[in-house]
Amino acid sequence: MYYIGFDIGSSSIKAALVEISTGKSIGVIQEPKTEMSMLALKNGWAEQNPEEWWRHICKAIGHLKKKYTVSRNQIKGIGISYQMHGLVLVDIDGKPLRKSILWCDSRAVQIGKDAFLNIGSEKCTSLLLNSPANFTASKLKWVKDNEADIYKKAFKFMLPGDYIAFRFSNKINTTISGLSEGVFWDFKKDNIAHFLLEFYGIDESLVPDIVDTFGLQSVVDEKGELESGLAAGTPILYRAGDQPNNALSLNIFNPGEVAATCGTSGVIYAVTESLSGKESTRVNNFAHVNYKQSNPRIGKLLNINGAGIQYRWLLKNLSVHSYDEMNQLASQVPVGSDGVCMLTFGNGAERMLNNMEIGSRLVNLNLNNHQKGHVCRAALEGIAFSFVYGMEILKSDGIKINVMRAGNDNLFRSEIFASTVATLINQEIEIYNTTGAIGAARAAGLHNGDFESYAKLVEENDYIKTFMPLKDKAPYLKAYENWKAELNLILNKINKT
Repeated sequence: MYYIGFDIGSSSIKAALVEISTGKSIGVIQEPKTEMSMLALKNGWAEQNPEEWWRHICKAIGHLKKKYTVSRNQIKGIGISYQMHGLVLVDIDGKPLRKSILWCDSRAVQIGKDAFLNIGSEKCTSLLLNSPANFTASKLKWVKDNEADIYKKAFKFMLPGDYIAFRFSNKINTTISGLSEGVFWDFKKDNIAHFLLEFYGIDESLVPDIVDTFGLQSVVDEKGELESGLAAGTPILYRAGDQPNNALSLNIFNPGEVAATCGTSGVIYAVTESLSGKESTRVNNFAHVNYKQSNPRIGKLLNINGAGIQYRWLLKNLSVHSYDEMNQLASQVPVGSDGVCMLTFGNGAERMLNNMEIGSRLVNLNLNNHQKGHVCRAALEGIAFSFVYGMEILKSDGIKINVMRAGNDNLFRSEIFASTVATLINQEIEIYNTTGAIGAARAAGLHNGDFESYAKLVEENDYIKTFMPLKDKAPYLKAYENWKAELNLILNKINKT
């Protein structure tokens, strides 16, 4: 018997089958094979048709069943992970009224800024734990202001994962974790943020019913069975945004536990019991998957836009053939890259730098002495230093690290990158071979609350290795201080203009 999990990204859909008795991953399917397209009618906009997600999910289910000879009746539960902060608006028949406004769409930035200013920073940070910023609530306000006819027809708003659960079941609901990621949740009153809805003039009837993150949320109905190929009556037992789900996939549930990823962008996701919004303009705060008011678990999410995209840019433009070649070149250069320093913030405004856009910068390059290896090492170190810088921000907000885990992908496969981070934060980094879709599938089994057994499944199936802090920390500290000095020169210059 199996659980099935879905990870709904903006580039593709991934579906995973796991064996219920062992937690072992049977297989993972990606649809489509190439990246899904985004519609950008204006600069800074990003939209997708939510019905496209559903089509790819149905295809992935069919491929999984065929490839692994699994019948619909052998799949006993569904878990859903999804791209955070997106907005799906549907009419009373459940049909999307417009394309989904995605997480990376920046059209509502000014709306969020104005709300933060007019509601007041203290009220926002103490109740929402965030600035309204460019989150789902602000995007819904944008629709109200700019597409009044569509807003008038709206029956409910949903997050991307809510929409997929609806297509399976014909039931519209959401979770506290989901509402918090859209900044619709008042943590002091442990209820919908009525004051924000009132400020934005949003009709409260648009808010979906609330169900638990773990447990029976709904079941596949006859139409869902016909379209998806999963049996009617199959329960949907779990739903969460991609970053909380990534943490869950790595068995991150308790204060002091930290999950990290470093793909195109980088994320540090730290769990705490504190309802502090001290760094709310630089750090996002959401209800973690196991949040309860009586036992609060908050995920503090720090995003680094300019991370792996910098290394990918070098691969395309540095006359090298592979990441392995780049890593080999970098390994021949000493710590600190012989003074070459790279600020890897070339992927738009950086929230942790108070939304400054400083670009990617390569400094101290000597054209007589430095080679490609110096640039490769400076990039790996620069990305690692940005993670360390982010950890300093989180520590200033009360985070203490007891455990740090990351997936066995992207830059965490690099010895230089992972060892640099581990050494500078003086923390072991455990590496696990898992994915969001596998985590979502396993999480379907958490409806019974057996977190200890879940931890064993992750440890037994996924553990790869641990990066230890290196004993000779001095050259890493010197290189990091040089990098911070270069960063501060730029930040001070921008602040003065």
